[in-house]
Amino acid sequence: MSSINTGIDEAGRMNTGEGLKKLLADSYTLYLQTHNFHWNVTGPRFRELHLMFEEQYTELAAAVDEIAERIRSLDQVAPGTYRQFSTLSSISEVEDVPNADRMVEVLGAGHEKVVMTCRDVLQRAQHAGDESSAALVSDRMRVHEKTAWMLRAMAS
Repeated sequence: MSSINTGIDEAGRMNTGEGLKKLLADSYTLYLQTHNFHWNVTGPRFRELHLMFEEQYTELAAAVDEIAERIRSLDQVAPGTYRQFSTLSSISEVEDVPNADRMVEVLGAGHEKVVMTCRDVLQRAQHAGDESSAALVSDRMRVHEKTAWMLRAMAS
């Protein structure tokens, strides 16, 4: 196999890749949590939340694939096990099934954590001159900021 020559040095690729692995873990953990809440939400807002959570986990499912492929394009192995994700993720799992209002709060906080991870990875990518990773992360950050805002508005 030939070496990579895309204008990003190995140290930059490694540093950005490590950040992207955390973003992947956060995104996958949030995906799983959102899907769990989609399955288990109850109460008077069932239909509204059930459909919204489905939109959110569907968007996250596409995102995790895109992030993993970017990690691979930097010539790193993308994490793909629950153990790896739990080690890398900043999002804590919920042990029980909270009520609908708490689900909204938990997911809002999760999206805010992903935004913080995005900010870290964006700085890494910019420092490395990795515009492709920076663009991907910037796009992800925008989605998570908007989703967090919408969830906060629902919790008010």
